[in-house]
Amino acid sequence: MSFLSTLALAMGSSWVSGINLYAAVATLGLLGRFAGLKLPGELGMVTNWWVIGVALGLYVIEFFADKVPLIDSAWDAIHTFIRIPAGAVLAAASFGDFDKGVQVIAFLIGGGLAFSSHGTKAATRAAINTSPEPASNIAASLAEDVLAVGSILLAWLFPIAVIIIVVTAVIVSIVLVPRIVKYLRSVVGSLRKLVGG
Repeated sequence: MSFLSTLALAMGSSWVSGINLYAAVATLGLLGRFAGLKLPGELGMVTNWWVIGVALGLYVIEFFADKVPLIDSAWDAIHTFIRIPAGAVLAAASFGDFDKGVQVIAFLIGGGLAFSSHGTKAATRAAINTSPEPASNIAASLAEDVLAVGSILLAWLFPIAVIIIVVTAVIVSIVLVPRIVKYLRSVVGSLRKLVGG
């Protein structure tokens, strides 16, 4: 596999893990097992039936948990400790055929990519949860599911496209997340005034 393809799969899978880790792992495993995707380095571990089965099972749980306001935010909070390290591991595993130094760099960058996508997802969904209707939450969750699977497919079929998407998404995260956090603080402040006054 070329360096570009390896880079795209490493970046794509680590970034997507911050959005929907289980969909990313299941998609990689199924593509590797049935579609002829040759996974780089040690990433082939996700083609193990047990890994695919557990990832699919957890994806089904997340699919429903992620559609319910407030439950999705609790789920995201818990998964802060799962998605980010997993994104780092997926990136490092992708570079398993490279020097250990390259793997460490991939680990660090992969964790950063997972952190950026997870932070953006969690902050955005917390902001959406301030809306009383559930439709926007369900629509956002379904869009994330499509984005997760679609990004893994893009990483395989159009490596440069997914690299551009990930870099663009990181830039958007840097701009967007502080604004969302500011909005959430204003909502919390308004709620405190209502409760206190």
